[in-house]
Amino acid sequence: MTLEIVQFPCLSDNYGVLLHDTASGRTASIDVPEAAPVLAALAEKGWTLTDIFTTHHHVDHVQGNLEVKAATGCTITGPADEADRIPGIDITVKDGDSFDFAGQTVRVITTPGHTLGHIIYHLPDAKLAFVGDTLFALGCGRVLEGTLEQMFESVEKVGALPSDTVLYCGHEYTEANLRFALSIEPDNAALVTRGEEIRRLRAAGQPTLPTTVAAERSTNPFLRSDAPSVRAAAGLPDGEPAEVFAATRRAKDVFKG
Repeated sequence: MTLEIVQFPCLSDNYGVLLHDTASGRTASIDVPEAAPVLAALAEKGWTLTDIFTTHHHVDHVQGNLEVKAATGCTITGPADEADRIPGIDITVKDGDSFDFAGQTVRVITTPGHTLGHIIYHLPDAKLAFVGDTLFALGCGRVLEGTLEQMFESVEKVGALPSDTVLYCGHEYTEANLRFALSIEPDNAALVTRGEEIRRLRAAGQPTLPTTVAAERSTNPFLRSDAPSVRAAAGLPDGEPAEVFAATRRAKDVFKG
């Protein structure tokens, strides 16, 4: 494996991520929350940006596109369904597409809900997925454009990836998500243990990301809609997983903890 990944903070709670192939020199930025930190990270590593992989059109994921493209001459790939809202886009992709990045197959998976055209990028051989604002550590994105049913199906797509898949998410929301998750499953031993580690990391100013599919399956309430404890917390002990997910997402939207 010749891939190297650098993650760094942007804006108030976003993450920038650079994916670099040491053999070819090809380098991708996963979204561009703001230009300056991306360009600084490139300069620090001595890398030349060749690509931007855009997950969705929200301004905190694309506002640095044009400045970074002007500085580097990179190619911007993004979701076909949001092409008119992504500055500087060159290549559009849709669900089921795949393309090559430095010898790695990149699979495109559509995950509507947060936005209607949101996509994630899955590198199966590298056991990596860049999931934008679809799934967070212990959480999932707000349903801003799609439906709760769409968001449930999108989150399930991430959860269906191999358990050792490493997930890079768009935001550092984990501590707040932890408080909600504990309100749903206070007796989940894996969650309690993970919570201790999350608090330690944040107290030290360290990121809680990336995460893994396995960790999220065992502790993220939005991937546990079939668990009796999550069903009970939703008031739907016999509910279908999609119903339980919807109730849990609505509860999170108004949670004050």
